[in-house]
Amino acid sequence: MDSTGYVALNRQAGLLKELETVATNIANASTNGYRREGVVFSEFVVKTGRSSESLSLGHANGRSIDLTQGALLQTNGTFDFAIEGDGFFLVATPEGNRLTRAGAFTPSPEGVLVAPDGAELLDAGGAPVLVPAGAARIALGADGTLSADGAPIAQIGLWSSEDPLQMTRAPGARFDPGGEPIPIENGRILQGFVERSNVDPVSELTRMIEVQRAYELGSTFLDREDERVRSTIRVIGQS
Repeated sequence: MDSTGYVALNRQAGLLKELETVATNIANASTNGYRREGVVFSEFVVKTGRSSESLSLGHANGRSIDLTQGALLQTNGTFDFAIEGDGFFLVATPEGNRLTRAGAFTPSPEGVLVAPDGAELLDAGGAPVLVPAGAARIALGADGTLSADGAPIAQIGLWSSEDPLQMTRAPGARFDPGGEPIPIENGRILQGFVERSNVDPVSELTRMIEVQRAYELGSTFLDREDERVRSTIRVIGQS
């Protein structure tokens, strides 16, 4: 295959990655705490000789995470928490500690606050948050102080990755911090709210249509290029 075919195939591979990313964003438009992803394209340039033009390839070799705040939905749930500003909740999963903005929790039979899949919410010291049985009133301060009947019982921590560029997507609305998470102090936690996904479905659908059209044009070009090569071979064979 000549360089034209390689360039076109590389472009198709990048567009396919972007199409998959957009589809994932749309699928999670209603997932609380979900963060939109994008594909990062880079250019790879190779010299082809002193008297020839260089060969340039576009390469989709990374993903970006949009950390823009999502809309807050009031639920009035006692154990529904939303972060206003920077930071993530830290939850313990079988695969390790994960960062998340999804703040819908419930007490387990043991009194530990857990996510719907059983992941435990961790406090500012990295320990599970325990709610005493029989507490009549649970209140959460903006600084993360959790109280039961007026008595403080835990300090919910806000965390971030030491290097946000090292964060990788984990299942659902969670992230692997890519190392030890670090505590932050400039966030605010609201009780009775959850944060919605920051995906704009209209923008994502528009982008999906654009990428699909670009992919179809690339496929048409490859088909025509293949036919051109075959025609050339047939002509040469008949000579």
